[in-house]
Amino acid sequence: MSEDFYRIRRLPPYVIAEVNAMRAAARARGDDIIDLGMGNPDLPPPAHVIDKLCEVARKPDAHGYSASKGIPGLRRAQANYYKRRFGVDVDADSEVVVTLGSKEGLANLAQAITAPGDVILAPNPSYPIHTFGFIIAGATIRSVPTTPDEAYFEALDRAVRFTVPKPSVLVMGYPSNPTAETVDLAFYERVVAFAKEHKIWVLSDLAYSEIYFDDVPTPSILQVPGAKDVAVEFTSVSKTYSMAGWRIGFAVGNPTLIAALTRVKSYLDYGAFTPIQAAAVAAINGPQDIVEQNRQLYKRRRDCLVESFGRAGWEIPSPPASMFAWAPLPPALAHLGSLEFSKQLLTHANVAVAPGVGYGEEGEGFVRIAMVENEQRLRQAARNVKRYLTSMGVNAGAKKAS
Repeated sequence: MSEDFYRIRRLPPYVIAEVNAMRAAARARGDDIIDLGMGNPDLPPPAHVIDKLCEVARKPDAHGYSASKGIPGLRRAQANYYKRRFGVDVDADSEVVVTLGSKEGLANLAQAITAPGDVILAPNPSYPIHTFGFIIAGATIRSVPTTPDEAYFEALDRAVRFTVPKPSVLVMGYPSNPTAETVDLAFYERVVAFAKEHKIWVLSDLAYSEIYFDDVPTPSILQVPGAKDVAVEFTSVSKTYSMAGWRIGFAVGNPTLIAALTRVKSYLDYGAFTPIQAAAVAAINGPQDIVEQNRQLYKRRRDCLVESFGRAGWEIPSPPASMFAWAPLPPALAHLGSLEFSKQLLTHANVAVAPGVGYGEEGEGFVRIAMVENEQRLRQAARNVKRYLTSMGVNAGAKKAS
């Protein structure tokens, strides 16, 4: 009896799990760990959303199997969101499917459209499911940059000219997790034109669409005329409404891809608990002041993080969007590598961050810092970091920490 399973063989050790295990052990010992590692919102959902969950959950007929594709009201709500937010018309029946978070949707679409040996273009560094969802499905990954500049399109051009077999799917995600990079509509226009020319599907991860800090809202690829011919987009209520544990997401766009995902899901799940889906309808259709409040709160946290860590001797670029900062290691400690640096920061500063190498080899030299603690805790983290840097003899001349 073989214990050498094909798909498990294709998965390398999950290096972020090493830091997570150390964090759990430290907390079990009673250590006060400031957890900036996982992008787990610390804010509650709006009260009316919780009220709707409770209201529907009290109904005797609400506890049976739900709809794998998502209840009609939730699919209509998401279609209305696209019209309201992006000016995009979406058919709720053929162009929307509800997923158990965007992660599940990406993974199951990979299963639906990928054959062993297919070549997938995916960003490096990127959120792990962007690559490993396809690796599990048997595909081969060809990395492309995350930076949305000419080098990005040069990499795409090289990929289609020199890769055999020709790439079939392009995965992207902006605002980027982990790098927090953003794009404009002109970027998406070039991507759609490229995809149409080379007959490549585009999967866009828009999970952080509402956490942007500039005056111009983040765009959707579906705003490009004809984008639905080649593209599908994933969104989620997780960060927008602080409902990460509720596991509600969406795939929207090309009806062929939506049908493929819907069919695979019909074999695998019965959809999220109906009261949760009803509550998600209340979130999307209800008052939207929470969206702006959360955006401003993350902006204040970003400013606090950048300022206080900078004064502690660790310069961190200010992210334009998302709930993450993509921070280069302090130059004097770059030789440690992102995993060892993250371990030392946890051990000696009681601050948990995510090692950049966990997001791909191009993430080496960086860590991802999640803005999921309040400003007081961020300043405490900065003080702890300053002590650690001082102990390493690398922050001489740094400004006084907050």
